[in-house]
Amino acid sequence: MLENSQGLIFISLAVLFFFTLIVALLSRYKKCPSDKILVKYGLVGSNDQGIKSAKCIHGGATLVWPVIQAYEYLDLTPISIEVNLQNALSKQNIRIDVPSRFTVGISTEPEVMQNAAERLLGLKLAEIQELAKDIIFGQLRLVVATMDIEEINTDRDKFLEEVSRNVESELKKIGLRLINVNITDISDESGYIDALGKEAASKAVNDAKISVAQKTRDGSIGESQAVMDQRVKVAEANAHAVDGENQSKIKVAESDAARREMEAIANKRAVAAEKIQQAKALEESYVAERAAEIARAELEKATREADQLVQAHIDKQRAEIAAEAEAERIRRQAKGEADAIYLKLEAQARGINEMLMKQAEGFAAIVNATGSSEAAMRLMIVDKLPELIEKQVEAIKNIKIDKVTVWDNLGGDEGKTSTAKFLSGMMQSIPPLNELFDMAGLEMPSYLGKEKGSSSPVATEALSKPVSTDVAYESEPTGDISVIEEM
Repeated sequence: MLENSQGLIFISLAVLFFFTLIVALLSRYKKCPSDKILVKYGLVGSNDQGIKSAKCIHGGATLVWPVIQAYEYLDLTPISIEVNLQNALSKQNIRIDVPSRFTVGISTEPEVMQNAAERLLGLKLAEIQELAKDIIFGQLRLVVATMDIEEINTDRDKFLEEVSRNVESELKKIGLRLINVNITDISDESGYIDALGKEAASKAVNDAKISVAQKTRDGSIGESQAVMDQRVKVAEANAHAVDGENQSKIKVAESDAARREMEAIANKRAVAAEKIQQAKALEESYVAERAAEIARAELEKATREADQLVQAHIDKQRAEIAAEAEAERIRRQAKGEADAIYLKLEAQARGINEMLMKQAEGFAAIVNATGSSEAAMRLMIVDKLPELIEKQVEAIKNIKIDKVTVWDNLGGDEGKTSTAKFLSGMMQSIPPLNELFDMAGLEMPSYLGKEKGSSSPVATEALSKPVSTDVAYESEPTGDISVIEEM
């Protein structure tokens, strides 16, 4: 039996140890969220270069052994960095300001993740942001120093490409990658960029003026040639002077008409192009305004629905709390009333129980004193005899008789008057004492009357006394009782 008990204890301890080991292993099994990198460090293995300092996991899960390994997370949330580069020296030795905003984040490439685990683990977001900002400042100055202002100002794609390539290569060394670059207006203190703009504008204006002057010159030359031809024709043929002049005027008119036609066509094209561009601009603005109004309407709708839902939820909770409070009040009130009724009935029961216990103790004492239950019962009846007599007297005690009038034949039966017979009849309606003693199984004592079956001398004497025919009682009048006996 002892060996069986020891075996059961050993098996229970083994099962408990195995269950504890499984729970411990499950608690050390860590899952990596999609927006984080799980960095497991400690004794994590080795590679060709030697012992690895950490192991990075993006997605999935791994078992972190206690004591020899630990873990932390790297956040993949993008970091926005404002870089306002000022007084950067360009290739032409002109200092410019390049306001920009860079968006970076921890890379998920295996080699770059390893760099982040070695150089960024344990740093706060502000510290990582400051470190990246220093690197971006240096590389941005380097790119500006290798380019002319004309290239930076006109070829923004090339400038952004150079910045992205240089900055990202440096950020990868600490485990970061460049997500986005946004360069705003570039300016300089010397006004060179403004001058370039003014130069381009002046060149365009001058080219337009030259084109207009050339067209004017061609028109003047044509007009002069026409006049010359006119004069030659007039000189060569005086006979046809009028005809030649008319022909020249016709040619001049045709030339003017053609010129005006070309000008009208050109003006028409220019006005049409201008109207088309204005219409496209208005159309784009209307589309943008429509999209903005739709977005604003959806936002207002969502806000109102959210407000209504929140208010409905609050009203529901308030009603539930009020209903629960009312129900709790009713429950407590009912419980208090039930407890009061229970305590009252319990007190009454204790009182009745105590009274019955005392009566039982009294009855037991009487039985012990008399020696038998029959003697005890007789003693109790004798004890109640005064009360029985009092009850007999009370049967006629409360009768209020103001005046009794009796008419009879002036004679009596057996020497009794009619009034005496009336009162005697009333007294006989009450059970005699001897009958009460008979019902109790007792024999009435001799000092209370004659032997069993005879009338009590006291009662006979009381009933044989003459009664006046006119009896007046000094009592509260309740009515008249008349007794009429046949003559």
